[in-house]
Amino acid sequence: MAVDVAAVRLDEAAERALAHDDAWDGFAYHIEKVCELQATEPAIGDVVTGRYPGAARLMAVCDRTQAAAVRVIERAQRAGALRPDFTHEDMLFVFGTNALLARAAKATAPDFWRRGVGFVLDGLRTEAARPLPADPLSPQQLQQVMGNLTSTP
Repeated sequence: MAVDVAAVRLDEAAERALAHDDAWDGFAYHIEKVCELQATEPAIGDVVTGRYPGAARLMAVCDRTQAAAVRVIERAQRAGALRPDFTHEDMLFVFGTNALLARAAKATAPDFWRRGVGFVLDGLRTEAARPLPADPLSPQQLQQVMGNLTSTP
């Protein structure tokens, strides 16, 4: 998949998420759409997680995608719908695990990713929030973790 096609699809997902009247619905749409793109077009996962840090165009799309995610997250938090301790760095957990599971289950259960997304979204609602057992990643830690995920042995 060309970087430009991935950029268009990810930009469109963010735009549609922000266009929802309800901030939670927009947030859920964004998560579901990006996860669906990862499941149906695995190269999208490479863009979202910045798998190839040396590829300037790819990283520019990754940065833009992350900035859009921040807007979607902050909007849902301002509305009181998304737990306040969820950070944009936590998106690594959501999208990283989805990409891995979607790839692993593609031949056996191609829609299995939808179940995982359902569990994640239920746990991210404000009313479901409980104290978390660990601190969120800092931006520097996020970069290190993403580098560890994307490095090849």
